Amino acid sequence: MDIAEGCKNIYRVLRTVFVVVALLTISNIVNAAKYTIGIVIYDDVLTSDVVAPLEVFGIATKQAWFSNYEVISISPTRKKTIKTEEGLTMVADKTIYDDLKLDVLLVGSAYDMKPYINNKDLINFIKEQDKHTLWTVSNCSGSWLLGEAGVLDGKKATTWAGGEKELADRYKKIDVQYDTNVVVDEGVITSNGSVVSYQAALVLLEKLSSKKFSTEVADVLQFSRLRPVF
Repeated sequence: MDIAEGCKNIYRVLRTVFVVVALLTISNIVNAAKYTIGIVIYDDVLTSDVVAPLEVFGIATKQAWFSNYEVISISPTRKKTIKTEEGLTMVADKTIYDDLKLDVLLVGSAYDMKPYINNKDLINFIKEQDKHTLWTVSNCSGSWLLGEAGVLDGKKATTWAGGEKELADRYKKIDVQYDTNVVVDEGVITSNGSVVSYQAALVLLEKLSSKKFSTEVADVLQFSRLRPVF
């Protein structure tokens, strides 16, 4: 083998190595990509409205098919420690003042929504995040925050059971749905909240993955075993 042929062989080997390294690098970048689900938590939020999605997606993110998702909690103020309506103390991972770009945004409810509807920074945060989220979601009266931000304009939505007319009266651009647990419409999901928050989280999980995987998590939660008791 002459020198020229030897140089060609070296070139081929180096080219192959370069291609393999490039492919591995791209693969690692893709595998490391994270989708972020942000759940807003605040003082007096109803516990089930935030715990339900935290539990559903906490189970899902431990599975290989959903491992590229992460779930974070977000405070609407600079104070990270909050206490829910039922007395559970929680510490948020982030605040709305951090540099965040969410793929899913979820807000819960409180019996008194006025402090949060009047929180202009929170409403602006919801508006900005909704520009690029795959899904923007509310449980119970959290729909008022989405209504205030204009996220639900022209879309079907619901709120707490019995509060539909109040939502319709305040936000006249929303196509309010009555007596419906969970409503899905063009990138938004709204629900009655409370125990229904679990159902809503499973619906969202199905949208982000598949019916099969959502059912798998529902089975882990024993959701399929629920039976009327009254």
